[in-house]
Amino acid sequence: MNTDYLESAKKQFAYYKLLGEKTVEQLKDKDLFYKYNDDSNSIAVIIKHLHGNMMSRWTDFLTTDGEKEWRQRDEEFEEPEESKEAILKLWNEAWNCLFNTLNSLSEEDLSKTIYIRNQGHSVTEAINRQLAHYPYHVGQIVFIGKMLSNAKWNSLSIPKNASKEYNAEKFSKEKHTEHFTDEILKKNKK
Repeated sequence: MNTDYLESAKKQFAYYKLLGEKTVEQLKDKDLFYKYNDDSNSIAVIIKHLHGNMMSRWTDFLTTDGEKEWRQRDEEFEEPEESKEAILKLWNEAWNCLFNTLNSLSEEDLSKTIYIRNQGHSVTEAINRQLAHYPYHVGQIVFIGKMLSNAKWNSLSIPKNASKEYNAEKFSKEKHTEHFTDEILKKNKK
């Protein structure tokens, strides 16, 4: 295991953060609070949950249990009365906590044991656990956003009926090695 793993994980987290942000950009403020039914979560609730999870998991990552005593998980699923700005502040605070922690890790840290609800994980396993959890919820955000935007939706991947052109452009380039997110993340930093 080497620092390539950490760099890859950071790029994958950045990619899913970008997908969430590109979805929210396409929505009206009120859309963040839309719920299909009483048993569904709004985008705002999903963001609150991601915030609670990230703050708990990544604060004092190497030294305290990932499920902090101060976390109020059940409250994360109550519909917020905050504004879009307040919800996006939670989003950014959570991702900043995650990236600050990942940026502080070294190759030697990857084999250390951390705990989540008293269950031991190597640091690599803990990162992988969150790399499965966060995309699950970002996918929900994208799905809700796509439904609400309907025909106005700007695709975040290969648009329908555009695979042939996309592949032709990709195969027109020389074989090379780069992380699958490099091109996407570079394009969106502009």
